[in-house]
Amino acid sequence: MTPGSQARQALAGPGTALPVARAGIRARPGLYAIHGGAETWEQLGLGRPPDDRPLYVGKAERSLAGRDIRQHFGTGMTGSSTLRRSIAALLRTRLGLSAVARNPGKPGHFANYALAEPGEVCLTSWMETQLRIAAWVPDDPIDLGTVERELLQHWQPPLNLAGVSTPWTAKLQAARRVMAEEARRSAG
Repeated sequence: MTPGSQARQALAGPGTALPVARAGIRARPGLYAIHGGAETWEQLGLGRPPDDRPLYVGKAERSLAGRDIRQHFGTGMTGSSTLRRSIAALLRTRLGLSAVARNPGKPGHFANYALAEPGEVCLTSWMETQLRIAAWVPDDPIDLGTVERELLQHWQPPLNLAGVSTPWTAKLQAARRVMAEEARRSAG
């Protein structure tokens, strides 16, 4: 079985709920997939899921535990997580989220916006309730980027922006631009 086939099998849904995943995801390099059910897709404004594809696929070159748990699911980490920024942009109205500059003392790079409180806590709570994680750690060192690109082309996950163009890309980019502009305005 090829590494791509192994990864596809391991990352196929439905994944594991975050509280359980925290204990099981290892601090090793690997790939991960974020899944959500039909209700989650609807809440994100993505429509009905066409199949069981993940919402997002990514790689952790150093540590799945650090990348998945601390960065993507960590309150206060929106400015450092493209996944959190994408979800926040799509849930902006539903959750009442407001974008601010990631570094108020030195505003800039507004595309990497953070959330005004209590938005960070609200987003984390929604993610912990709605999302599930699947992870794959290869047995031997491999080029994770090659396998990630293969998975992106195979699944076309709607929340990925780099390396894939999906039917949801334009909507996601537009929603993120609204948040980036809001962060720019918040900086004065």
